[in-house]
Amino acid sequence: MADRSLRGIRLGAQSLQSEEGVIFHERMQKTYACTECKRDTTLTFAADADVPQTWECRTCGAEAVLRVGEGTVTVDHSDQKAPRTHWDMLLERRTIPELEELLEERLAYIRSRRGADGESAKLTA
Repeated sequence: MADRSLRGIRLGAQSLQSEEGVIFHERMQKTYACTECKRDTTLTFAADADVPQTWECRTCGAEAVLRVGEGTVTVDHSDQKAPRTHWDMLLERRTIPELEELLEERLAYIRSRRGADGESAKLTA
């Protein structure tokens, strides 16, 4: 068995193709400063790539801000829309008086299914 093994090569670990004649694309390194853990993260981008102003910190997952010189870039979050809640979407379709009317209808239906008369239903509500 030992005489048939491949010696002097790591299978799958290295390419047998040479890098001769290969021209690498220009690169640039940008540093991001985390606002939470105060660590710097250096990333490599293509020279013609659009560099994002924020990046997720590898250590804590918080927002890291692009470092320019000695300071950092100020990030403007004003263009981001606030997430719409279920209540916001409901108010787009119905008004408060319509919702109150629907509530009363459903409560009356539930009370009638329970067999409760008006007096005992008012005491429990």
